[in-house]
Amino acid sequence: MKKIILTGGGTAGHVTPNLALIPLLQANDFEIHYVGSHNGLERELVEATGIPYHSISSGKLRRYMDFRNFTDAFRVIKGFSDAVRLLRELRPDIVFSKGGFVTVPVLAAARVLRIPGVTHESDLTPGLANRLSQPFTTKICVSFPETLAHLPVHKALHTGSPIRKELLYGEKEKGLEICQWSGGGKPVILVTGGSQGAAKINACVREALPGLMQKYRVVHLCGKGNLSEIPLPGYAEFEYVSEGLADLYALADIVVSRAGANTLFELLAMSKPNLLIPLPSSTSRGDQILNAESFMLQGFSMLLPEDKMTPETLQKDIDLLYNERDMFVKNMAAHEQGDGTQRVIQVLLDTLAGND
Repeated sequence: MKKIILTGGGTAGHVTPNLALIPLLQANDFEIHYVGSHNGLERELVEATGIPYHSISSGKLRRYMDFRNFTDAFRVIKGFSDAVRLLRELRPDIVFSKGGFVTVPVLAAARVLRIPGVTHESDLTPGLANRLSQPFTTKICVSFPETLAHLPVHKALHTGSPIRKELLYGEKEKGLEICQWSGGGKPVILVTGGSQGAAKINACVREALPGLMQKYRVVHLCGKGNLSEIPLPGYAEFEYVSEGLADLYALADIVVSRAGANTLFELLAMSKPNLLIPLPSSTSRGDQILNAESFMLQGFSMLLPEDKMTPETLQKDIDLLYNERDMFVKNMAAHEQGDGTQRVIQVLLDTLAGND
């Protein structure tokens, strides 16, 4: 039996593609272990699958001056020591990384121990952790074809993004049960800001509710600790939904979302018309803006910049998206990018076999 270590953490976007790989890895006779941080979101998500979880010390390298950059440097060094010890103990055949700063010491340790490492970059331009990890990796899988221009030619491969298969088999009736709604009625908007929520989107949606509720029902995934408990019929809010997420997607006619790459490719796989409100460059490296622009140009999404978002512009764009939803469904259904799960598995098998 082959043994693989999956690693990735910090946000659900660094974990869910790993989870999407697990069934196919098991079908290909892999023994799977997961390496993450001590208290990251990834621990809860991975432990729910029954996959053995191992934690190491982890620091974050920030793009701005902060005293924590100094203290976290020592955590990264400690993480490398932890990773070397763990990899020597587990003796994996290969390491697969989905990004996040916990992965850098794992891939560095794998390189020192001559264990092949494969990474996956979801965003259109590589994130800092994946850039730091490039010298330690054998192959780099990417979701967007445009990303190939930013990476070494001999390492980079366009695979698409691994998609959680369960999202494709949601049931609308179960979604209604989760929301405690009856069948029929107004069309449904699903609003999600990702696993950590999105404060500005939450506030704008809630301010727009009086107008939205005249035409739609709203499912609002607002992030942990962000519940408002607004008692409105036809408005259902949740901090985070894992097990029933596929059913809520099945219930939704349209989706309002941030523009994390994993979410985009899941929406594409499900052919869900969507309005994207990417994180602005003032609070991020601008990757979500590039992701959203790519999907907009391909006819998969509408784009509303956060600095242009008001209750009025949000309502206007939601109405336009709903009215044009059939066009977006047609465009997404005809796409050729596809589910990247099998292609990533093939890269892992080829790397193990020494096939470049």
